[in-house]
Amino acid sequence: MRIVVKFAGTLLEDDAVVRALARQVVALAQEGHEILIVHGGGRLFTATLKRMAIESKFIGGLRVTDRETRDAAVMVFAGLLNKKLAAAISAEGQPAVGISAADSRSFLAEPMVHNEVEGSLGYVGYLTGLNLPFLESLWRQGLLPVAPCLGIGTDNELYNINADHMAAACAEFLNADQLIYLTDVAGVLDGEKVLSVVTCQELERLVRCRVISGGMVLKLESAKRAIEGGVREVRIVGGTTPEALLLASHAEEADSVPGTRVLGHSVSAAQTASSAA
Repeated sequence: MRIVVKFAGTLLEDDAVVRALARQVVALAQEGHEILIVHGGGRLFTATLKRMAIESKFIGGLRVTDRETRDAAVMVFAGLLNKKLAAAISAEGQPAVGISAADSRSFLAEPMVHNEVEGSLGYVGYLTGLNLPFLESLWRQGLLPVAPCLGIGTDNELYNINADHMAAACAEFLNADQLIYLTDVAGVLDGEKVLSVVTCQELERLVRCRVISGGMVLKLESAKRAIEGGVREVRIVGGTTPEALLLASHAEEADSVPGTRVLGHSVSAAQTASSAA
């Protein structure tokens, strides 16, 4: 299978969690799957900007990114966090290579349009394509690509991309079989309950009823895009849940699968009744 796994940046802050997830990634790779890792790192990025005395500004949940802020993003995402994750996976026995959009123009981007103005958020972009031959060449050589949430524009500038959006777009462009979001919560929550199934048709109601908010809205909107783009399966699971990645990737074989599966269609009454675990 071809699998895109998105790591929440907060998971990369705990070395024990990184090692546990790296072992699971390696187990999947050794089964013969073609895996692309996409990761964020917003909290460390914000902390780094604070140490550099660079003020963070947000519009509609998106960070306004001037050149100085963008350069810091490249430093944090493509530098420290990317190499930390690639090193952890390699240490567990699967050679991994950290790549950024600048490497062989592997991830292409255009400036984000906000309030009908392109580039009004600065160096914030959205993914428009990827270098499939380059990624496939890595897989053929037994290398596992690890990508930060950056894209390169036609102007040869690097753009910061929302990591959830980037993972979904990558899954779509790769015709991936699975997209798995590893997050710092157990899944999509309704109060303290984890919803085992959410359909794309439910998103508007869940937002209106304030069941979901903030980053989970972006994650589910991204999941919807991936499903509509042909990705067969999307799951949102807690990265600190034991063996969560392996269980999610082998859902058809597992008796119990953690987290939430996102579906593009309605579920049966029986499935709905069991959607809280």
